[in-house]
Amino acid sequence: METGQVQKKVLEYEKFINEVLQRDLSKVVEQRDEVYKTIAEYVQLKNTIERLQELDDKTLKTEVDLGCNFFVCAEVPDSSRIFMAVGYGFFAELTLEEALRFIEKKSKLLTKLSENLSKDAAKIKANIRLVLEGLRELQGLSNLPEETHRNIF
Repeated sequence: METGQVQKKVLEYEKFINEVLQRDLSKVVEQRDEVYKTIAEYVQLKNTIERLQELDDKTLKTEVDLGCNFFVCAEVPDSSRIFMAVGYGFFAELTLEEALRFIEKKSKLLTKLSENLSKDAAKIKANIRLVLEGLRELQGLSNLPEETHRNIF
């Protein structure tokens, strides 16, 4: 191949890496981070529900955030049932046991989703590595050293 054609191909591959693969990778990682955040919120809710179950008195005094860190005191006369967001803007009134079962199922689904997103991220990283290796061959560069330190033994 001519040098001009090689440079043109190199630029195309670099553009593909930067505009497609890197963008896809950042989107997948961002989605995975959101799933991790949701899982953490469910774990926190599970711990709170378990503490509520340990209470002898079903009344609960708490502070509610109205927004902008403006809190008001609230009293819940019966904490044996809670409202949970089940998706698509719908809420369901559940007993504490039902809520724990829902959280367990939802956490399993979210964990599976995060694993799939991690696999997708690994595939995209592998594709980036493959394209970079192709660029290295096109440019006629030698293998880059895997180790950047010296062995002293």
